Amino acid sequence: MAVPGADPGVPAGDEEGVAGVAGEPPERAGEPEAVAFREPAGEPNVLASAVVVAGARCLPCERVQAVDAFGRDGHTGSRSVRPKTVPVGLSAAASIHRLMRALNYLELEDAVRGGMLTATRQQRAALATTDVEVVETPWRAGNPVQSLGTLFAGEGYFTDFDLAHCNLVGPGSVAVARHAEREDVPLILHAHVTREDFAQSFRGSSTVAPALEPYLRWFYSQADLVLCPSDYTRGVLESYPVDAPIRQISNGVDVESMQGYEQFRDETRERFDLDGMVVYAVGEVFERKGLTMFCELAKDTDYDFAWFGPYDEGPQAGKATRHWVNNPPENVTFTGFMEDKRAAFGAGDVYLFPAKVENQGIAVLEAMACGKPVVLRDIDVFREFFTDGEDCLMCSTFQEFESALERLADDPDLRERLGENARATAESHSLDRIGDELAGVYDALVDGDLERAAPESAVEG
Repeated sequence: MAVPGADPGVPAGDEEGVAGVAGEPPERAGEPEAVAFREPAGEPNVLASAVVVAGARCLPCERVQAVDAFGRDGHTGSRSVRPKTVPVGLSAAASIHRLMRALNYLELEDAVRGGMLTATRQQRAALATTDVEVVETPWRAGNPVQSLGTLFAGEGYFTDFDLAHCNLVGPGSVAVARHAEREDVPLILHAHVTREDFAQSFRGSSTVAPALEPYLRWFYSQADLVLCPSDYTRGVLESYPVDAPIRQISNGVDVESMQGYEQFRDETRERFDLDGMVVYAVGEVFERKGLTMFCELAKDTDYDFAWFGPYDEGPQAGKATRHWVNNPPENVTFTGFMEDKRAAFGAGDVYLFPAKVENQGIAVLEAMACGKPVVLRDIDVFREFFTDGEDCLMCSTFQEFESALERLADDPDLRERLGENARATAESHSLDRIGDELAGVYDALVDGDLERAAPESAVEG
């Protein structure tokens, strides 16, 4: 990196803006640069097809298929990058953090949807408030095929980065991992996919899930550090076992992306003929997320239920999905794809999520960010982040779920109290906090300090 030298005409201790970095066009000193990010589309999801693994010496090719957990992005937003300054008369090393170029990669990003897309884009939005320069593709020419040209021209196949952070488990990420090993570049692999949450997602996924575990064990064990969204997921990975340090970092929630949800209420409720206290869910429609419990509760109550998000009716759809989508209870609406996720959160009153397995639950945090009362299944991952009776209601049996809905219907004060506490919980998962934590992990790994990068792991000094 090029840094400005001390100007003898300026008193020591004054600040001079960094005008540019070597190889980059200069900008006006000290002026923040706005970076736009598309907003993510909703609920966490799992990889929805067989993983195609590139051979050890094969050129990388990306052929991983995933299910859309909510649909496409609904709207856009922007964040500002902090201006960089250098106190004149001091060395760059003593005065500013070293600018880091970090790869934050989600292969087949234009095709993959759901929780992995949401989490990846939230990482990038969070890092935009730090001194980390984010690179979104590892390929020199932008994609693996066109980069063959730069490879044969002697310019290299991979672009330059100080650290690699991959968010999927397919062949593109395998190729990045091998490149990182060859070039001695620190490698982070983010565990959004486990055997447990792969099951009950689409037709045949429960049969395939056990066979996925050996691959995931091998894949994640290549990392210098594995990141995961919850201590629950960390325990799952350790049970495989994954042979790499593991650190938990929340996926966070983009609170700003939910602003204005109220304006969608009347239009969305009229569009889907919803009335009264609307019980709702958000995301891809499949059994792991508690689809059968959701519909059985609807059959036994008089409230309007709505599930906002796409569903698959093709041969890959799970048995429960095909059954309930084609034979819904009279008071259940499956909306399909929504143009803007805020319409779902604006129309609904009580967020019901009886998921059987989750790694965290981004849509739960989005509902909380909107101040909605939340009813969850009492499982380890939710107990890790939320407190029954304080910011949510947790249930184990059908009767407990039914009673929770009745309590919320009869007690507006309870709905308001849970919603306000839920909003505070969502704020504790803000992207500013996630960005600082990620940047600290990146910095520690580049410095070779694994104990600082993963203080909770048993890392040898």
